[in-house]
Amino acid sequence: MRPFVRPLHRAVLATSALSMIAFAPPALAQEEGAAGAGDGEIIVTARRRDERLIDVPVAITAYSGETLAKAGAIDITDIGATTPNTTLEVSRGANSTLSAFIRGVGQQDPVSGFEQGVGIYLDDVYLNRPQAAVLDIYDVERIEVLRGPQGTLYGRNTIGGAVKYVTKPLPQEFSLKIKGTLGTYDQADLIVTASAPLSDIVRIGASGARLSRGGFGDNLTTGLENYNKDVWAARGTVELGGYGEPVLIRISGDYSKDKSNPRGGHRLIPSLATDQPVLDDVFDSRGGLNDPTQDIEAYGLAMNVTAELSDTLTLRSISAWRKDRSATPIDFDALPAVDVDVPGFYFNEQISQEFQLLYEGDRLKGLLGFYYLDATADTLFDVRIFNTFAGLTAFTEADVDTTTFAVFGDATFDFTDRLSLSIGGRYTWDKRSASILRQNYLGGGSPVFGGAGVPFGAPGTDFEGSRNFNKFTPRASLSFKPTPDHTLYASYSQGFKGGGFDPRGVGVNAPTDNANGVPSDAEVAAFLSFLPEQVDSYEVGYKGSLLDGALNVALAAFYADYTDVQIPGSVACTVDGLPSFCGVVSNAGKATFKGLEFEGRARLGEDLAAVGDRLTLSTALGFIDAQYKEYITNILDPDTGENVPTDVADYREVQNTPKWTASGTLAYSAPVGDGDINFATTLSYRSKTYQFEIPNPYIDQKGFALLDASLVYTAPGDRWSIGLFGKNLTNKKYKTSGYTFVVADPETGAIPTGANGLPLSALGTEGTLTAFYGNPRQLFVTGTVKF
Repeated sequence: MRPFVRPLHRAVLATSALSMIAFAPPALAQEEGAAGAGDGEIIVTARRRDERLIDVPVAITAYSGETLAKAGAIDITDIGATTPNTTLEVSRGANSTLSAFIRGVGQQDPVSGFEQGVGIYLDDVYLNRPQAAVLDIYDVERIEVLRGPQGTLYGRNTIGGAVKYVTKPLPQEFSLKIKGTLGTYDQADLIVTASAPLSDIVRIGASGARLSRGGFGDNLTTGLENYNKDVWAARGTVELGGYGEPVLIRISGDYSKDKSNPRGGHRLIPSLATDQPVLDDVFDSRGGLNDPTQDIEAYGLAMNVTAELSDTLTLRSISAWRKDRSATPIDFDALPAVDVDVPGFYFNEQISQEFQLLYEGDRLKGLLGFYYLDATADTLFDVRIFNTFAGLTAFTEADVDTTTFAVFGDATFDFTDRLSLSIGGRYTWDKRSASILRQNYLGGGSPVFGGAGVPFGAPGTDFEGSRNFNKFTPRASLSFKPTPDHTLYASYSQGFKGGGFDPRGVGVNAPTDNANGVPSDAEVAAFLSFLPEQVDSYEVGYKGSLLDGALNVALAAFYADYTDVQIPGSVACTVDGLPSFCGVVSNAGKATFKGLEFEGRARLGEDLAAVGDRLTLSTALGFIDAQYKEYITNILDPDTGENVPTDVADYREVQNTPKWTASGTLAYSAPVGDGDINFATTLSYRSKTYQFEIPNPYIDQKGFALLDASLVYTAPGDRWSIGLFGKNLTNKKYKTSGYTFVVADPETGAIPTGANGLPLSALGTEGTLTAFYGNPRQLFVTGTVKF
């Protein structure tokens, strides 16, 4: 028999958590231009080629680096507040893991085997895993948010959309920028960026960042600050060619180290066994787990090559290797008791290669491409429920490997100067392999995490297997431009997210037809596996610039069919007669999404109080009606003792998808001598949000609004600037995620209460019902000097 603990040798993926200071009011048609274009013009690469935002038949929100810097956002999650039907949040117990949802599609679970339905791209490199994906922002050229399935050009895990993070190219002259920030909660950030030409065609550059902040609260058991930040990050770049040369080679490397303390959850009910009350401060916690010490490290290398083969042909190559390692302790019950404590390791690594051949003629523009990804995602964790049974621990090691090949193409033909047709398709070969080991220990934790427990019984899961998934995903759009400043379009697109294996599933609990009650290998494989999910999306839209550029609008209406929806979850269960923690994943059935999105920017006035001043209003509005039409789950029949497939769609909600999202940014700019001053204030709103598919009145977040403001002075020639920023000025307390292990009706999800009026514990003795919160009010001052 193979050993219970395989060597901890593989490591994976990455998302370089680099950093800077940024924010994002709606940037539908910013005056600065997201890529340095002229007034009112934004250049984006949503279709893998440079195009004006107003010409692209895709729902896109683009944020320029200048706009991000002037508004003082802290990391990539901030743009979610002002992007319609988009949720970008820090995921539960760590600072660096991202939860992303667009138009109802996403993934909240960061363990191996599950992948996000929103693709995150760093300089066109796909980040295969959510760990270390909460990208702090520095040297950013622009960020693009593409809404709706992007399966043709961006691949299998972009069924909700894609977020593209694009860094700045190196300038042709020497450059040095120093940016420092001081703020509340002992915030102290320093970012230094420098670059220099070595010759006419060779340039080098480097950036380093130190980002630190004290906690918003405290862990009353460990004495550690809660919700603090302790990050070091760096990036280095070498560029050869470009700036008129036919070939540009860009080699970049990045590194980040996050030593922040683990995020402790806030209990929403008193402890059921030890009767500890709910804490007054939502940012305080009592969790006692602090081993392993939280430590998140991510790094990678990439080489982007662009070669102009002729006046009409361009070849691109994108090569990348990324790796990250996370050690994190998650105290589910948020108490000193070892009731539901989960120490964990995440090891991710990926190698990817993409080739693109672009053609640009008078009437025809097109792209042919090839993509390859080889990724490993290894997860190891204990689930310790010592209070229940003799120091019981359920240890899991899940190694999930992904190999993907794809060929794709997309072409746009201009029938006339006004009418264009775009068609495209992608064929993907997807192989998912898994090795899953689950073993109970008694008397302490598993030896992987330094525990003294001893193995108890046979492994609950001892599985190795693989599955192949092949899929063709098409897209088509028809565009009509009555004038160069107006675009009407209709489109159809399809996307899918790969299937896989539940890394937390318990093989011995698989249904079986065997007389001895022991499931066969095939029955275990069927029980642990799940199918790909698919979205078919239909969209009509309008983009226009009116009143000589004084008013810019974008309007989109969409309808989507979502089938074989992957619903991962974790529940209390019984394994070999012992209480335990089990992964349960299913392809729940069908959902439909219907919605509207509006973005606008209006120049309200010029020369109002001074010559050259300007008042603008940017708005964003998203509406989505997201409903499950079929949601099949197995419910135990108390009379027969058998699981009965039951449609519970009437009692389920689409998670992390508020029906309404809205924001408005009022901005005023005016010249002050040869410099200028900019003031902006943003009010954003999100309606009620369900954290999970089963509504939970304790964890679900009611509708709320956030108010931000900024005041920035920029000196003549942009040599230096100073800004004052305020975020969440009303100090609103709002939940972003949570954990729940309390008894709920398997069909309706209703949570019964005991004689004490509190929910009943489903796992452990204390009752796990904890929440994590968004950042409180923050004030900070930022100064920038350029040489």
